[in-house]
This record gives sequence, structure tokens and C-alpha cells, in this order.
Amino acid sequence: MASKVITPTRMVLNQYKKRLKTARKGHKLMKDKCDELLRQFMDLVRLNKELRLKVEKGLTEAFAYQTVASAIMSPEMMEQALMYPRQSVQLEMSEKNVMSVMVPKYTFTTASDDAGEIYPYGFTMTSGELDDALMKLNEVFQDMLKLAEIEKTTQLLASEIEKTRRRVNALEYVMIPELVGNIKYITMKLEENDNATKVRLLKVKEMVLEKSHDFK
Repeated sequence: MASKVITPTRMVLNQYKKRLKTARKGHKLMKDKCDELLRQFMDLVRLNKELRLKVEKGLTEAFAYQTVASAIMSPEMMEQALMYPRQSVQLEMSEKNVMSVMVPKYTFTTASDDAGEIYPYGFTMTSGELDDALMKLNEVFQDMLKLAEIEKTTQLLASEIEKTRRRVNALEYVMIPELVGNIKYITMKLEENDNATKVRLLKVKEMVLEKSHDFK
């Protein structure tokens, strides 16, 4: 419904028409953005599910080997074997832009490329199950990092999707209908004014013709 404070002039009408054109264009862009964000979000959800299952399977196997190793080795021997790690890892985080959303990207590098560095002990006094547990943890580490990256990305995308949907709804159900209503109101008032002006002109013309006829 049009506001009572609107001045029904052609200048104001043109301003509202420009605003309506801009609002419709913005609505289309925001809706396209929301659709693309939703598509990427669903792709990440599927990838998240696959990685989570893979990580859970890897951790389950690692913990199973560790449980067996703990049953074979004494707690003191286990603690001593794992007390001084040989391999070190450096974790780095950067950001990438996904539809105007800055999401994290995790990468890690190891101090040594030697695969044997994951074992911080000699093999004489330890069990093979402990070796298998560390190997499984090493294999699953990259997937765990990727899983953390994807889960954080899905959280950020979900938040952006919600914000974008609110803007789309505000444009579609509030701003655009209000502008359309204002334009109709001004157009109606201008037509009424034009009709009233035409009626006055016709009456003036009749009066002029009558006076002209009487004068003759």
C-alpha cells in the first residue's frame, strides 16, 4: 500500500521506476548467488559424509591396533616408546574466496620426507601392532585435516546462505511489492490529475465558446 507522504509527481514516479529496476536486478543476482551457494554446499555435504566415514574407519583401525599393542606392551614401555617423537609437522592456514565467502584452506608439511620418521622408537622392544597404529594414524591425518576444512567451510556457507535468503525474501516480499504499489499509486494520481485537467480545459473551452457566441 502506498504511503500517504508520497508526492505524486512524474519525477518521483521516475525515481521509483529506477529503484524498482535496480531492486529486481539485485533480486536476480542475489537469488543466483543463493542457488550457487546451495549447490556448492550440497557438494561439500556429500564430500563431508564420505570423508567422515573414511576418517572414522581409519581411526577405528588405529585404535584397535593400539589396544592390542597396549595389551602386549607394559604402560611404561608404551609411554617410553612414544615419549620423544622424531617427526614434526607444520600446519598452515590460508583463505580462499567462495562466492564472496572467505573459507579456510589447511595445509601441512613434515620436517622430513622419510616415512620411517613416524616411528619414534626402535623396533626391538615394541610390538608390530604399535607400528600399525602409528601407520594408520599417519595415513588418516591428511583426511582429518581435509575434513576439518570442509566442515568449517560448510558452516560458513550455511551462514551466508541464510543471510542471502533473508535479503532475497526482503526484496521479493517487501521492497519490490512496496515499490510496485507506490508506482501504481503515483500513476493513478497522475491519471486523475490529467483527467481533471482535461475536464477543466473542456469547461474553459465551452465557456469561451459561449462568451464568443453571445458576443457575436
